[in-house]
Amino acid sequence: MTVADGFYRNENGELQAESVSIQDIAKRFDTPCYIYSRAMLQENLMAYKEALGKRGSICYAVKANGNLALLSLLARFGAGFDIVSGGELARVLRAGGEASRVVFSGVGKSAQEIRRALLAGIRCFNVESTAELERIEKIASESRTRAPIALRINPDIDPETHPYISTGLAQSKFGIPLAEAEDIYKRAAQSPSLAVKGVAFHIGSQLLSTRPLREAAERVGEFVAHLQDSGINIAHIDVGGGLGVRYVDEEAPDPRNHVAAVSTPLANLGVELIFEPGRAIVAEAGLLLTRVEYLKENGEREFAVVDAGMNDYLRPALYNAEHIIEPIILRQDGQRSIDVVGPICESADVFATDCQLAVQPGDILAVRCAGAYGFAMASQYNSRPRPAEILVDGSHTHLIRRRETLDDLMRGESVFVGD
Repeated sequence: MTVADGFYRNENGELQAESVSIQDIAKRFDTPCYIYSRAMLQENLMAYKEALGKRGSICYAVKANGNLALLSLLARFGAGFDIVSGGELARVLRAGGEASRVVFSGVGKSAQEIRRALLAGIRCFNVESTAELERIEKIASESRTRAPIALRINPDIDPETHPYISTGLAQSKFGIPLAEAEDIYKRAAQSPSLAVKGVAFHIGSQLLSTRPLREAAERVGEFVAHLQDSGINIAHIDVGGGLGVRYVDEEAPDPRNHVAAVSTPLANLGVELIFEPGRAIVAEAGLLLTRVEYLKENGEREFAVVDAGMNDYLRPALYNAEHIIEPIILRQDGQRSIDVVGPICESADVFATDCQLAVQPGDILAVRCAGAYGFAMASQYNSRPRPAEILVDGSHTHLIRRRETLDDLMRGESVFVGD
């Protein structure tokens, strides 16, 4: 059982999304497609807001899923936003989010992105290097304004997660070493073009233990206390996100555990806390529907070849990630070990191995907990149009992104007409 079972549940052998038949969604919108539960999205955000109370604010990590409909709902529910590109800022503003509730993270902010963010009036830049700080300072000076900044500290903490999503170790490209940060803060505090607002850290993603989070907060808390004693005012600490979810059988902490682990070491500093959950808000709220095209045997292996591929959902190929995969209509007999694979011309295009399934060609499978880093990482590899996205709201369904067409694949291109 997962948290999502209250929103995606089996009713008389058929999977439902809130009050809607998933089979009906597949018939109406075809496959592959993503489905999201509005109620679960709201519940997940409210769990964080209630755990945090008046101690701070929530800035949803847009990189997890930036669909405009979802962003507009999160803004309506009271979320701010954590962005990592100018494109994500444009999405937030288009969705009705407030620039004053946006924090801008990421190691490679371009000059154009910085100018646009300054002009929009974002809350804060989370600065990742001295070179970036110099660029922000120069652009702010040219714009005759002061840029709000926080340094992203690298606390050198092992987050105990997949190496591709570990961001708080010394060898990582992210953040500024703790030993170097004080001198940078002193310099920034003296600049007429910079306004020191806070300190930031983020150690990784899909964290299944709060211990690394607590240790990082303790180290950063000691550093902030030292800055305050040195006369540098710190208004907020951005504690990042990274809380894991249950994909198959993981035991993930809940938002209360996350907030308690981080806020306790920081309680006496008199600062606002900013949390940046992404996966924890949207992962379990979404699933991917895919249809079985063929059943195939190669030696001792049996494969269900489905119509979704690694271009539609990259996590299994990129991280060896595991997901619960189940038919939307359960069969009572014929279960056997099957590998679920996609049509992409890559051996990595495998969603799961040794699944116990009873399926036939034409059956539709649901890949659970696919709301985060699903469509956000989708591509048109193998010239495959990206899938539709559907929002379920009680007994209603809304098409929040249409399926791409073959014309969409080639938009912006042209045939060479020279000699």
